[in-house]
Amino acid sequence: VSMSRHIDLIYFPILCILLVGTYHMHFMLLAGDWDFWLDWKDRQWWPVVTPIVGITYCSTIMYYLWVNYRQPFGATLCVVCLLVGEWLTRYWGFYWWSHYPINFVLPSTMIPGALIMDTCLLLTRNWMITALFGGGAFGLLFYPGNWPIFGPTHLPLVVEGVLLSLADYTGFLYVRTGTPEYVRLIEQGSLRTFGGHTTVIAAFFSAFVSMLMFVVWWYLGRFYCTSFYYVKGKEVASHKRRCTAFC
Repeated sequence: VSMSRHIDLIYFPILCILLVGTYHMHFMLLAGDWDFWLDWKDRQWWPVVTPIVGITYCSTIMYYLWVNYRQPFGATLCVVCLLVGEWLTRYWGFYWWSHYPINFVLPSTMIPGALIMDTCLLLTRNWMITALFGGGAFGLLFYPGNWPIFGPTHLPLVVEGVLLSLADYTGFLYVRTGTPEYVRLIEQGSLRTFGGHTTVIAAFFSAFVSMLMFVVWWYLGRFYCTSFYYVKGKEVASHKRRCTAFC
């Protein structure tokens, strides 16, 4: 038992470091600019893309920690590790090195949704219920959870006769690259045809897709994070058994 605990003291810090690196890289490759620049945090794509990408690692690590260790904090651990990686990158790479304002590259938070998912798994002990209620809450709570942080940046501002949001104006002041996709207005989008209820539609669509992504990545965690052992008998053929927390 003592040797096992010493191994855990070495193994779990390494696991957290790997989570910081791999989850951050995965998140930046897929969510990327929507969660990076202040003027990309709109009411249409930001609440859709970010939770769908963010729930992937959370689901897999939830399976790994729950099935093997009965620990119900996989989603919160993933989100905290992601925030650590993001803050290291934003501060040292873009504030200290490139001199961007820290509030222009401020990362969003998914901690409220992660807490709901972990709580659902702890109380129900059922991954399907967690996918339906926890995964849905992960998508629905993303925008309200970030509104106190980024809401003031959507206030209107008139600059030389042009109506802009504060986020758009900040984006024009701090030039990043010459490619056209960085010259955008966050208040323009096709969801205006739904009568202006852009955020509500985006949040519910994100919640629905987050449920599906939870199920897909839960099974990926089951495929990659399950240990097996083989039992051999004298009279019967060998058969494979899963090694879980019930072993």
